Amino acid sequence: MTAPHMPAADLTTGPAAGARTWTITLPAGLPLLNANNRLHHAPKARLTAAIRAAGKQATEAAGVPKLARAHVFGILHPATRGRRDPANWYPSFKAAIDGLVDAGVLVDDDDTHLVGPDMRLGDVVRGGQLRLLVIELPALEAVDR
Repeated sequence: MTAPHMPAADLTTGPAAGARTWTITLPAGLPLLNANNRLHHAPKARLTAAIRAAGKQATEAAGVPKLARAHVFGILHPATRGRRDPANWYPSFKAAIDGLVDAGVLVDDDDTHLVGPDMRLGDVVRGGQLRLLVIELPALEAVDR
């Protein structure tokens, strides 16, 4: 039995209604980081850098403009069927979002510029794949911190 497909976001109602969106697709088969892996810091740093660079390149290819604020859904497309916990791939999503910042889309990935990433499970893709659904949000009004 497979889990029902859950849409990443409903853009017809709520604060995201009518918002501009972009899909950033990282290469299929790109080695990913999983929170359950216990890697030595050197290989972990190499994987993080590769995902970050792929995130930047995919963001530029998608033509995402500079945004004041965004909500990002991270969609994990696993390589095989089976039970998955998309949140375990948070380190990969974080690196991909750092690539989005490197591309100049967001000033920073702090709470005033980014909502998410909210991780979701997508369809199987040969080799596995990450996608980011970027939804433009209005800038926050100045807040005392």
